[in-house]
Amino acid sequence: MSRTSDPTFVPECLIAAGLDLFLNQGYNATGVQQIASHAGVPKGSFYNHFASKEAFAAAVVERYSDNNAKSWELMMATAPDGPLDKIHHVFDQMTAYHEHGGRLCGCLIGIFAAEIASSSETCRKELLKAQAAWRDRLAELINHAQVAQAVRGDIDATLLSETTWNVWEGALLRMKIEGSIRPVRDSIAVILNLLYPPAIRVA
Repeated sequence: MSRTSDPTFVPECLIAAGLDLFLNQGYNATGVQQIASHAGVPKGSFYNHFASKEAFAAAVVERYSDNNAKSWELMMATAPDGPLDKIHHVFDQMTAYHEHGGRLCGCLIGIFAAEIASSSETCRKELLKAQAAWRDRLAELINHAQVAQAVRGDIDATLLSETTWNVWEGALLRMKIEGSIRPVRDSIAVILNLLYPPAIRVA
């Protein structure tokens, strides 16, 4: 590692390393020494910047959420105009990311929710914030689609977004178990094609 006067250099290296390792092997299987080695910094540097592994994990979740927000902006920049088409575009892009990313590692929020949400209040709060941010972005798209009568209006936009999140996270878990993107594709297709459209009114 080259020396730098930038005080953010080492913590940034650690967070990037932690994000990679946590996604691939989870929280419990990842040690501080491994994180430091992966970042190319001495183990002592870890505790110069983070009070504990738990505090570090919370910072990684915050970074993961920030990355998701930036990815969302990029997806919106290339999304079609139709309000429901935008939602389909989001899930097409996210599914393609998991399919072509070279590893079916799933979602950090889901991984941490299973491992440490019940034992770390600090991490639970960050996970809740990250989940809420994702939910609110999708709910905004759903609301616009409801106004345009492209999505059913009898379910609250936030509730519909939360339900979609539940299905998405469950499908990612099955993806990891089966080693296939199929559960994600199939589950989201059911949600978007059967649950989202308005009911057809028969005269």
